[in-house]
Amino acid sequence: MMRVVLENMLLFLLPTLIYAIYMLAMREPGQDAGGGTRRSTQVLDDAPLLWLFAAGALLVIVTLIAFGSISGGKPGQHYVPSVLKDGRVEPGHIE
Repeated sequence: MMRVVLENMLLFLLPTLIYAIYMLAMREPGQDAGGGTRRSTQVLDDAPLLWLFAAGALLVIVTLIAFGSISGGKPGQHYVPSVLKDGRVEPGHIE
């Protein structure tokens, strides 16, 4: 369960992380190098946070819909879990 929560949090924050990395990479060469005019912690001060959060929420929703609609079997089918048979693991499948 914790993995699912962490994956969704990462998807939600991904646009903001990409924006911050881009802004840090595109700053002026002398800026923030030992007494520069702008600190790296100020990258998100001028960020369009509303749009970044909306993009993150949309990314989470699209991912949940995509994985929710393409995984699993048809109605009436059931999952047969993997079993150990003759020293070999036979993978699970849907019948």
